[in-house]
Amino acid sequence: MATATVLKFMQKTAEDEALRQQLESLLGCGDGNISSEAELDSAECEALKGERAPIVAEFAAKNGYQFSSDELVNVVDAFQKHQVGKLSDSDLAVLLGITVPSGGESSSVVKARKWFLKTYLGVH
Repeated sequence: MATATVLKFMQKTAEDEALRQQLESLLGCGDGNISSEAELDSAECEALKGERAPIVAEFAAKNGYQFSSDELVNVVDAFQKHQVGKLSDSDLAVLLGITVPSGGESSSVVKARKWFLKTYLGVH
């Protein structure tokens, strides 16, 4: 799933300083760390959703992450809407293609949800 690949690429920017610096240079703003909703600032969002999206998708592909610029824009847009309260946690999960069931969950599902919230939304 391409959305998962976008998320993996975004997460990698927290772990790989060289990748982060190159992305910062490509975006022309921010710090290159787009690993989570909490790390994305408004300038980075606009750059990722604008004319830089194809450049970032091409850069990601050169680093082993295949996704389209539209898929990148969709993920960033979903994060941005969630940041301002236009999307609930569950709506965000649906848009990103992540199943987050409610009620009667197994401990593995609870752990997966906590991991998702911490990794991609910066919620601790």
